[in-house]
Amino acid sequence: MNRVLTCLACAGFLLWSGLARAQAPEPITIVVFGTPSLGAFLPPVIKAQKLDERNGLAIKFEERTPDAYTAQFNSGEFQLGGSASLLTVGLADIRGVKVTYLFNLFDYWGAVVTSRPEVKTLKDLEGKELAAAKGTTNYVMFDWFARQLGADTAKFSVINTATPGLIGYALADRAAAVQLWEPAYTTLLSKKPGMRTIDLAIAESWKKFTGSRNIPYLGVAAHLDWVEKNPKLVPKLYATYQEAADWVMAHPDEASKLIAAKGTADDQKAIADLIRANDRLGMNVKWASDVAREINSVYAAGKSIAFLPSDPAASTIYQAPGK
Repeated sequence: MNRVLTCLACAGFLLWSGLARAQAPEPITIVVFGTPSLGAFLPPVIKAQKLDERNGLAIKFEERTPDAYTAQFNSGEFQLGGSASLLTVGLADIRGVKVTYLFNLFDYWGAVVTSRPEVKTLKDLEGKELAAAKGTTNYVMFDWFARQLGADTAKFSVINTATPGLIGYALADRAAAVQLWEPAYTTLLSKKPGMRTIDLAIAESWKKFTGSRNIPYLGVAAHLDWVEKNPKLVPKLYATYQEAADWVMAHPDEASKLIAAKGTADDQKAIADLIRANDRLGMNVKWASDVAREINSVYAAGKSIAFLPSDPAASTIYQAPGK
């Protein structure tokens, strides 16, 4: 009898152990830009609300500068990238790195700010210093929009700096203008509201070029071999980010304290207002395959300014499961 009970106990323990292993969150690592950046916008929410664990994942976010991000993601050191812009994904594919854009997180928006009275248009920056994170595709897209307005971007004297340094350049007036985007733009204006924003005519130029106002820009990408090995994790990853975006939109004040944890109360209020409006933030979580036409338009823009030497493969646009 004792032997029977012992066997039953052992069997029960083994069954419990198997279930525990089956239910344990799957560990994955995602490289993202450091703050302030769009790629770093949702990770603190995901971790604080344990949305990754809720979806069966244990995500570790690793922050890198834009240049380091690109190098380490393309090399395969990181198989997943959470600050993936379409143009870097497309360029990586053309260069032989087999990657795919899983889903979109944010649509494009960028700005140029100045405190110099002589700088009124982008053409006024020709021959002057422009501080920018030139290694980002936000700058590449800005380059395209600037050309649509007749500016010769080759004549800009670009001071290349990492994304976190852009606010410092603007506050110290160390360049004639600064090119940046959200959430850095909102943070900057909360600290220096007198900065002027030069109109880039983004909506008008894009509508003229594509017939659409949607500009998918930054999302989550992965190496194709990782996707092939982990197909069941992709929907879980999408659900994690979608739930984070939904939570942020529903709780802007609480979210701002997580996103700008080291910011002042004014910084956090500015982020909350940015979330509520969502016009410049452009948070728009969509499977890549749901915005395939718009993605191809972004590729076309990249080709038109010779950033992309050819068309990226269709495999760079991930086909969502069941679609």
